[in-house]
Amino acid sequence: MFQHINNVDNAFKHVRLFTIVVIVTYTALLAYVIFSCLQKVDRANERIYIVANGQAISAEASTRKENIPVEARDHVKVFHSFFFTLSPDQRAIDATIAKAMELADGSAKAAFDDLKEKGYYVSVISGNVSQEVICDSVSVSTSQYPYHFRYYGRQRVIRTSAIITRSLVTEGYLRTVDRTDTNPHGFLVEKWATLVNSDLEIEKR
Repeated sequence: MFQHINNVDNAFKHVRLFTIVVIVTYTALLAYVIFSCLQKVDRANERIYIVANGQAISAEASTRKENIPVEARDHVKVFHSFFFTLSPDQRAIDATIAKAMELADGSAKAAFDDLKEKGYYVSVISGNVSQEVICDSVSVSTSQYPYHFRYYGRQRVIRTSAIITRSLVTEGYLRTVDRTDTNPHGFLVEKWATLVNSDLEIEKR
């Protein structure tokens, strides 16, 4: 009788131990499955698809911190392109300058007002002068905020009688702002100043 009771008790203990092992195993397996699914979802969210010419192209999303140097350099290039690209047309000048002003603070407006007061834009229109800027390089230091940059480029001033190539070196700082349609990089040029703007070559036409 007592032997039978002991056997039942042992069997119950074995069943209980087996049940605990099964529950722990399934719990661990379920946790692993959930963790794996969450990782896959995160990886899927980092992958985006861009439709170009009717084809879906896969691309990897990245954080803003990873892209700061690239976006900062491009922002500086775009700003200088808008500010220094001129046509002998008042509407064209107003349009490109307005775009440049969206990317910079009052220091750019002060530079524009100074050139305007000196009659620079009037001479561009009256002399049928075209002007373009070629970027050689942009250095951006992200070790300290706001980010200091220096722009190295060349201006090509195309007149009816000659093409003048000028060296252009400027510097300033970049502050982060909200991204907009007119400022997609989300930077603002601050304390912008021209360091060098001198003739390199004059080519007669």
